[in-house]
Amino acid sequence: MKLPSVVQGSLLLFILASWAGAPKPRSINLQTFTGCAVREFTFLAKKPGCKAMRITTDSCWGRCQTWEKPVLKPPYIEAHHRVCTYNETKLETVKLPNCAANVSPFYTYLKAIRCDCGMCLTETTECETA
Repeated sequence: MKLPSVVQGSLLLFILASWAGAPKPRSINLQTFTGCAVREFTFLAKKPGCKAMRITTDSCWGRCQTWEKPVLKPPYIEAHHRVCTYNETKLETVKLPNCAANVSPFYTYLKAIRCDCGMCLTETTECETA
């Protein structure tokens, strides 16, 4: 299932914002936490022709156990990489302020309902390798 480009852009923003500027939950020690959880954060919704608006929503955050082991035959490695990813989501829509007459004021983004450690799916998550 391919998501609309506005949703894909919002999804990438969710992932980046959840690591960069999200408030830290007080009940979780972020230094030792392993797993995947829903976490609140705020981002700036932007759309050409409209004034930007701050939105607070929920996203997935965490780190998951992963492993690799060498093997003697190609591809010479057995890998199991899991990431914190969306298990259940809900589409939310807001009306951006001060939009030009020819621009739709509606902005749609994803809200995380449930998050789990799992394989990275490019349909819902920006999967990057270093």
